[in-house]
Parts: sequence; structure tokens; C-alpha cells
Amino acid sequence: MTTTVTASTRTAPKPRGGVSQSIADSLVVAKRNLIRMTRIPEMVIFGLIQPIMFVVLFSYVFGGSMSIGGSTSPQVYREFLMAGIFAQTVTFATAGAGAGIADDMHKGLIDRFRSLPMARGAVLTGRTLADLVQTTLTLVVLAIVALLVGWRIHEGVPKALAAFALLLLLGYAFSWIGALIGLSVRTPEAATSGGLIWLFPVTFISNAFVDSSQMPSWLQPIAEWNPFSATVQACRELFGNPGVSPSDAWPMQYPVWASLIWSFLIIVVFRTLSVRKYRSATV
Repeated sequence: MTTTVTASTRTAPKPRGGVSQSIADSLVVAKRNLIRMTRIPEMVIFGLIQPIMFVVLFSYVFGGSMSIGGSTSPQVYREFLMAGIFAQTVTFATAGAGAGIADDMHKGLIDRFRSLPMARGAVLTGRTLADLVQTTLTLVVLAIVALLVGWRIHEGVPKALAAFALLLLLGYAFSWIGALIGLSVRTPEAATSGGLIWLFPVTFISNAFVDSSQMPSWLQPIAEWNPFSATVQACRELFGNPGVSPSDAWPMQYPVWASLIWSFLIIVVFRTLSVRKYRSATV
């Protein structure tokens, strides 16, 4: 008896390459980080408490002492304030992104990921996407709290959604700065400190909490050309909330365009630097 062995006519699936593989790998890593967040709920809870405290403290402690457009009304200041609080919240998520990546580095997970046939940069992209989801949840809760303390939108829902989209884009851009910091330090604690130390001057030397026209003359241009200020001013216009005094600075005259340009520029620059660092980083 003779047995004839025939080769299978089926062909092996072609390996995914390029953009499709990068997207798929990034989504897998993002899912991994989201599952991790659900198993450590205190990460989300503590991330919600801080911005809520800022809303309450700034609204009721400073609300009657700040002059906005010649008015010291607490209600006027609350509406002026909220765009700044929203922007501060999405940018402060940078520290969490950096600490998370530094923790993965410290535990050796980054080395394991690099040994797998994954798209370069997928680990970092997945991490930043997961942080973007958490930031979105935080913004939703924060917007509800803002409505409860008296904040309102006056330009309709579509423009308000556009404002929140700009905020999330800024937060995503800043998360790439956090990724680079997380890859550049040795411990999660150092990443947290490094992720916050530069955020305080960025957020406070801006138009987030006070009218930049009230700052010293040498400080005003810094505040007006701050990427953070552009997004804050764009959100105030889209929300229909009180804004800062008129300025000749281009970002303050065209804040929506300035916000988009700054955010995309930060993403391009820091994503490139982060992926390059990821290829060579060691614990």
C-alpha cells in the first residue's frame, strides 16, 4: 500500500505590517493598561479627587477676590476658572503616564515587550491611549462638578464638545512628554516628581487662573505664548465663558488654531523622542 501525501493548498496568513500592525499592537497594550486600571481602582479615585478639590478651593476661596473684566463676582470667576481647571487636569495626567512607564521599566516589562515581534512604539502608544481614556472619565466627572458649582456653557453643545476635544488632544500631547520622562529616569517616584516639577510653572504662568494682562510686563509674553494658555483661551471662547483682556499675541487672537498647532507639534516631537528612547532605554 502506498500513501500519497499532498501538500496543503492553504497558504499561511500574511504577517501584518506597517500601520495595521502598529494599530493592532497599540490597542492590545491599551487594553492591558485599562484592565490594570480597573484592578487598581484607587488610581482612578485619587485622580478624580484632586481636580474636584481644585474646583471647590478656587471657586469658593478665591472667587470673590479675583477681578475678571472689572468684575469681582464669584460667578464670573467660576466661569473664567473652569477652562483652566479642565486644562490643568488633563495635563497633570502626564505624571501618571510617566510613573506607569517607569514602573514597567523597573519591573522589566519593557524589556519583555521589546523582545516580542511588536511594532516599535506600540507599547508607548497603547499606554498613552489608556491614559487618554482615564482622562476622559475624569473630565466627565469634573464637568458635572463644575455644573454643580455654577459653571455654564453659552455657545451650545457642539462647541462645548469641540472644547473638550481640544482639552483631550492637549492631554494626549502632554502624555508623550510624560512617556519620555518615564523612560529617562530609574524609578516611578522620580518619574512622578519629574512629571510634576515642570507642570507647575507651565500651568500657573498662564491665563488659567488669572488674567495674564495683570502679570508683570516681562512675564505676559511667556504666558500668552504658553501652549497651555492657547488651549485655555480656546476653550473659553468655545464655552462662551469670560476670557482674558484683548492681546496682540497671535495665540490669543487665534487660540483654536494655536491650540491645534501646539498640540500636534508636541505629539510629533515627543513621540519621536520617546520611541527613540524606548529602543535604547535600560533599567
